[in-house]
Amino acid sequence: MTFPWAAFAVNLAWAAGAALAVMLVTFAVAVRKGVHRIVDCAWGLAFTAVALVTFVASADHGDPGRRLLVTALTALWGVRLAVHIARRGRGHGEDPRYEDLLAKAPGDRNLYALRKVYLLQGALVWLVSLPVQAAQYVTGPMSAWAVAGALLWAVGVFFEAVGDAQLARFKADPAHKGRIMDRGLWRYTRHPNYFGDFCVWWGLYLITCDSGAAAAVSLVSPVVMSLLLTKGSGQRLLERRMADRPGFAEYAARTSGFFPRPPKRTVSRPRTGARR
Repeated sequence: MTFPWAAFAVNLAWAAGAALAVMLVTFAVAVRKGVHRIVDCAWGLAFTAVALVTFVASADHGDPGRRLLVTALTALWGVRLAVHIARRGRGHGEDPRYEDLLAKAPGDRNLYALRKVYLLQGALVWLVSLPVQAAQYVTGPMSAWAVAGALLWAVGVFFEAVGDAQLARFKADPAHKGRIMDRGLWRYTRHPNYFGDFCVWWGLYLITCDSGAAAAVSLVSPVVMSLLLTKGSGQRLLERRMADRPGFAEYAARTSGFFPRPPKRTVSRPRTGARR
């Protein structure tokens, strides 16, 4: 099975252009509205744009079934994520993360945001989307790798969508204000949405594994995404903000930080009059 390197190289340029276009349009809208948090909606839409552009560009090269599968999975994930983030942010002001970042701007805040947020996220979309691009240039028919990848993708979307919905319902109840969400999937992992993202991108990567060349060139994608989710702007940053919230330390002590598992049993100390 020969991988069409020349055509794939051209596609890398098309993908970069698609990601950049989405980010620049989003930047223009954000400047007009005066709120840069909408860039989070562009994250999923940029991946969708890359998948669609690659689907068109790879028409004469890759296996039609694999091309359609990868494009559909990426678009479903990306559009769902964009819609969820848009609904969550409706009626809110600037995201505290971007407020903190823009407070450090040495000059024009919008140009600083363009460099530090939009162009950076566009570059990450291009890098992380490598399996979405490479898989569509694999010429042979799909095998068990593709089935395993689609199943892992489905597990990921389940954790993301159900976890997001559970958290939204929890926050909508005024009685839960200030409390830590520890129900449903959040009982088994402190970050079901991040774990879901992890599964989605490793699943898309598995679909490339029918070709050794495609798998090799795109391995960096799930590795980078895993690091972002656990060490970068995901789990670490969020938990740093939540560390001082009442009940979080106890929740963290009994609940897995990433991979789902049954919560640890908390042993309550017997109450006596003696002090240690």
